[in-house]
Amino acid sequence: MKRRLLVAKAMVHQPPIIILDEPTAGVDVELRNTLWENVRSLNKQGVTTILTTHYLEEAEKMCDRIGILSGGKLVALDTTKNLLERIQTKIVYVTTDKKTNINDNTFKSLKVLSNDGNRLVLSYEKSKLSIDSIISEIKKQDIKIQDISTDDGDLEDVFLRLTRN
Repeated sequence: MKRRLLVAKAMVHQPPIIILDEPTAGVDVELRNTLWENVRSLNKQGVTTILTTHYLEEAEKMCDRIGILSGGKLVALDTTKNLLERIQTKIVYVTTDKKTNINDNTFKSLKVLSNDGNRLVLSYEKSKLSIDSIISEIKKQDIKIQDISTDDGDLEDVFLRLTRN
């Protein structure tokens, strides 16, 4: 309740800048969603919001620009899009009607993480290989793809890369 009151007090005067320090820590899902709706609405009206958070998924969804601190030092400050583009590795999960003959040597930058039965898990560098090439290779083997999904990585992956060591 106290957190709700503090956030409401910060927003009621419609300031040009709002600083929110861990605003969703310990709040329920409904309050978090309401808070983010209000912040988005204020942002559309021209209010700048500075958010400090350990919830990187929230930062990724809510922020246009992100600064990453490590050991008290700023290690990155860029748009969310540019930070996410630092991740070049893509993971692909493919379910097929039978086992494929794809291996690490099939394409440059391709790594077969798993090839068990009808389930294939691959990783590759997005700048060196396209998903089309992988799909074409599977189809060339007269194998039907039953399901496919991808993982491009997220802000947590960027954070870990930037703050290690």
